[in-house]
Amino acid sequence: MKKKKGNVSDKIFNIVIYSFFILFTILCVFPFYYLFINTISDNSLSAKGLVNFIPKGIHFTNYLDVLKLKGLGQAAFISLARTVIGTSLTVIASGFLGFIFTKKEMWGRKFWYRFVIITMYFNAGIMPWYITMMNLKLTNNFLAYILPSIISPFNIILVKTFVESIPESLQEAAEIDGAGVLTIFAKIIMPLIKPILATITIFSAVGQWNSFTDTLFLVTDQKLFTLQFVLYKYINEANSLAALIKNSQSGIAVANLANMQTATSIRMTVSMIVVLPILFVYPYFQRYFVKGVMIGAVKG
Repeated sequence: MKKKKGNVSDKIFNIVIYSFFILFTILCVFPFYYLFINTISDNSLSAKGLVNFIPKGIHFTNYLDVLKLKGLGQAAFISLARTVIGTSLTVIASGFLGFIFTKKEMWGRKFWYRFVIITMYFNAGIMPWYITMMNLKLTNNFLAYILPSIISPFNIILVKTFVESIPESLQEAAEIDGAGVLTIFAKIIMPLIKPILATITIFSAVGQWNSFTDTLFLVTDQKLFTLQFVLYKYINEANSLAALIKNSQSGIAVANLANMQTATSIRMTVSMIVVLPILFVYPYFQRYFVKGVMIGAVKG
């Protein structure tokens, strides 16, 4: 009898838990679904807020037309380049520094580790940061997207903690065989810390891809504008852009947009363009994410 009651209570508990997570998943997914169905629906209906659950008047011309906006291709290339290069260098630097800070024989190890970590708690502010970047000749410079983000104290902490969970005997055995620091890092440590590196890759890639404030403060050269900054401008200027599109006759792309686009369609479409790349990249690294964060956050 007790067993039967236990089974019933377990089933009720499972139903409640599954129902909760299904509802939570729907709440998380629905904003993306709502955004998408409005980008492929009749623009006039979308502008009036009449598209809520089911797309109406399905078409895909919004994506084709918005992609023709001036400067979008170059901006996408800059964003892709900064994401790939910046993420790669951040992951390598975080991995190596996190490993080095576990080596007890490192000169001044505690001092340098604290010197890096203390930057998490103190920020000089926007003006000193801008003056520093200007003095380093990083205004209107592609390196402004790369260099400041290479060293991340939070990432270093995650890697250091992860490396400390690896048995020291592996490194000691390699040292006995004559392996140096770089060899140990490349051939022993790197393969073992893939989960935490994948986690850092997600953090860094999302941050690089979504960033636009550095462009806002440091870049005036349109050739160095990132996709997010261009789309940020389009979203903020959607009403005036839609009016310009309707009244302008300067170019094929503008002429095509004049017949169809509204401020709402521009906002929805450019927002979807920003989100899509991360939605494709994240699932690939997600399998490492939980393991990486758990091991990197708790010293075992």
